[in-house]
Amino acid sequence: MDNQDINIKITDREGVMHEVVAPTDMAMNLMEVVRSYELAPEGTIGICGGMAMCASCQCYVKSNHELPEMNDDEDAMLAEAFHVEENSRLGCQIQMTPELEGLEVELAPES
Repeated sequence: MDNQDINIKITDREGVMHEVVAPTDMAMNLMEVVRSYELAPEGTIGICGGMAMCASCQCYVKSNHELPEMNDDEDAMLAEAFHVEENSRLGCQIQMTPELEGLEVELAPES
């Protein structure tokens, strides 16, 4: 593993935790990582293509990582989404960076 990769833990909608390695040098976001590892069925995550226009990639952040501020689009989308918790974020808005080593998230239930 080179220094561009981070280890993150993603709990899928069945409650199974997956420890995955995510590259930080490919401008990937969390939703794309979930899709690349097929941790959610095709067509159930990232439906809008990562534009913060749907909540299909909503996840709950379980670890104490400092995440980027929510932008207005993400904030507005989560205001209308189902199953929203205090720690909800849209996976498409979380870029994979070295600072997120050890990130733990859980995918929100499908709406």
